[in-house]
Amino acid sequence: MPDTPFAPVILGNEPGSFPHSVLAERHPAIIGQVRDAFPYGPGQHRALDELLRSCTEGTIEPLPADAPDRDRWHGWGLAGHTGRPWFDAPWLWSESYFYRRLLDAVGWFGPGPWQGVDPFRPFKRAELDAPETDEELAALDGLRDLPEQERAQALLHGSLWGNRADLGFRLSAAGAEAREASPGLVADDSDVLWSLLPPDGTGTLVLVADNAGRELVPDLLLIAHLLAGGRTARAVLHVKPYPYYVSDATTADVVDALRRLRTAGGAAAEHARVLWSAMADGRLAVRAHPFSCAPLPYADMPDDLRAEFAAATLTIVKGDLNYRRLVGDRRWPPTTPFHRTTAYFPGPVAALRTLKSDVITGLSAATEAALVAAGEQSWRTSGTHALIQADPSGQVHPE
Repeated sequence: MPDTPFAPVILGNEPGSFPHSVLAERHPAIIGQVRDAFPYGPGQHRALDELLRSCTEGTIEPLPADAPDRDRWHGWGLAGHTGRPWFDAPWLWSESYFYRRLLDAVGWFGPGPWQGVDPFRPFKRAELDAPETDEELAALDGLRDLPEQERAQALLHGSLWGNRADLGFRLSAAGAEAREASPGLVADDSDVLWSLLPPDGTGTLVLVADNAGRELVPDLLLIAHLLAGGRTARAVLHVKPYPYYVSDATTADVVDALRRLRTAGGAAAEHARVLWSAMADGRLAVRAHPFSCAPLPYADMPDDLRAEFAAATLTIVKGDLNYRRLVGDRRWPPTTPFHRTTAYFPGPVAALRTLKSDVITGLSAATEAALVAAGEQSWRTSGTHALIQADPSGQVHPE
């Protein structure tokens, strides 16, 4: 990342701030919901109680000596944060480590009968099976007669606004799902995004997924359309290697979403056949890189991941958390050019994101002034605003 003394890293130690509320309110609520979702035994209940005490009143503790990823987390800065209050560490780091410790508490890493059991699966499945999902899939049939570019744009916006389907976000934003979408995007680089996909369809699209369920479904539909329409020859879908941030997508969630599409009938089932076939012949691959759960910005990505992004024709980064990792979880002035914060990225990159945290870049001065003048104090965090931003790496950027 560039030297940014004017954009400090976001911490969670300011009472009344959004990051503080996540650490002090959202995380305890998630512990309670996970506890109630499964018939866990006394050991897990004690571990969850201890995690609750630790993250609200205590300090960051090391991983168990036998943790399979202990060395990796030390490489991600664990030793430097051990013994500090959770609120005093970088917010991105604290959030990520909370979910890692939650998996420890419920026995995800094992050994034992709860090894590999996703503590968030009941919430993901309930959303995927909800009537709203049926309605959204049925609406696909109405896109068949539209011109190709209109269909593509509709599916792009479906992927964008699908990011509102974030289970963890809803815990601290009651009623977010029922709110109306904002009248317009706060930034819209759609034309740039489409220009980065060559018309001959010879490239590789990388999509870094965010949430499972009703967000992952439109992500898959967008990929299916681009593959079937010849806009890309190959797609790579990056998901999380283990359950993370309540609703973040794993490989198991991809399988659930594909099955949901197959049983929906109509255009949804047609898209499912495209995706199923593409996975079988290698045109669609799923990746679960360990760095996907790192508590660090993408500027610190390892060399193998950097090489994969460099080889892509376009990388699309989905969601709020991935946006924070893409631009750096800092208090940027909102008019900071997007391309300044992504200059390190090894290839063309685009972001599709609904706003659920304080981080924002790439706004025009007029847009920022209009949002402030409207008195919408929560526009950064309410999930009612969105953006499409793109950086065509290697091109000259006007200031």
